[in-house]
Amino acid sequence: MDIRSRRIAIGTILAIAGTGVGASVGNYLHQQDRSPLTRSIDDDNAAPWQSLGARQYDNSNFITAAVAKIGPAVVKIDAADSSRQSSAVDSAKRRLRQRRTPGSSLESLLEDKSQTGSGAGFIVSGDGKIVTTASVIGGAKRVKVTLKSGRVLEGKVVGIDRVTDLAVLRVNARNLPTVKLGDSDRLAQGEWAIAIGNPLGLDNSVTVGIISALGRTSVQAGIPDRRVNFIQTDAAINPGNSGGPLLNARAEVIGIGTTVRNRSQGVGFAIPIRAATRITDRLFATGKVNHPYLGVQMIALTAELKAGIAKEPSLRSKVTAQQGAIVMEVIPNSPAASGGIRPGDVIVRVAERSIVTPSDVQQQVEASQVGKKIALQISREGKTRSLQIELGILPTAESGLKE
Repeated sequence: MDIRSRRIAIGTILAIAGTGVGASVGNYLHQQDRSPLTRSIDDDNAAPWQSLGARQYDNSNFITAAVAKIGPAVVKIDAADSSRQSSAVDSAKRRLRQRRTPGSSLESLLEDKSQTGSGAGFIVSGDGKIVTTASVIGGAKRVKVTLKSGRVLEGKVVGIDRVTDLAVLRVNARNLPTVKLGDSDRLAQGEWAIAIGNPLGLDNSVTVGIISALGRTSVQAGIPDRRVNFIQTDAAINPGNSGGPLLNARAEVIGIGTTVRNRSQGVGFAIPIRAATRITDRLFATGKVNHPYLGVQMIALTAELKAGIAKEPSLRSKVTAQQGAIVMEVIPNSPAASGGIRPGDVIVRVAERSIVTPSDVQQQVEASQVGKKIALQISREGKTRSLQIELGILPTAESGLKE
């Protein structure tokens, strides 16, 4: 074989070898580029462009799976049509049309006002039990319930508890899709959170984030009149999401979206489903919930407050506790007044639990029962005293619903 023929042969061998190496490297990189989800596709025998198409259009993940599973059980609730406010708005709009052209800015504002009372809810039983929030229901006794399928049903409000911002209603239907409840007591900070609702009237919208924090008090959430600790999430919970479910990655309801903090960005709150179920079960059974009541107004004995007290000779000997909740006011004719609590007392223990903030007192009272005695330990003028106080019923504007 001459030199020229030998060179051609060697070049051919190198070209074949190079093609093989290139294909091997390409296949290796192709395999590494595939996500765990797309690797599950059986495309071993598919052509390269077929594999590319499969990877491009398979958009399944745990979020889409959760939405597909729970979405049909999430409903839109419109309570505005049942309120007196709606009639007033309609009347104002009629007067406005006599003086202004349609589409004016003022008419648009009235149109927005007429949409108040809208939110979300979710079905917990196939025979028509629905859970939502009190802020969605407002003062309505009957509401309009719209399923994801577009089916519209009339809902009868069974019970409202404004202390926890929870409400329940029923629709006359059978074999409805339902949610699966999870365990909010086992949540971990940082795990996935999926919110479904009707933010700004946009039906069945989905947002996703994480559990940002657990056990946020009502004071921290900016709604101090509520008796519940909240789940904090960065999943967007906008007006209209209230009453909708907060899900975990397993498509289980772990919370109920509630009114967001004013001017908050990226911060939403949900009522833990474990605490919510305790309330909603009673609402379905009796239409109302009686909350235990002590009857004091308190502030936390912080280090800053303690330092301020130390500078006041008249208070120095009276407030000697290192931590607790200082009683600022005792409500007249309350269990606290009858039980001997005085302004200036520092509550240091309730039901054998150490107290740091007023929320700690509130939690222990809420965990007790109306008519039961609760053990308190207070610090008064340097001395520790033990009290047994029988809890009453928290006075509220709601005393159950009547037809």
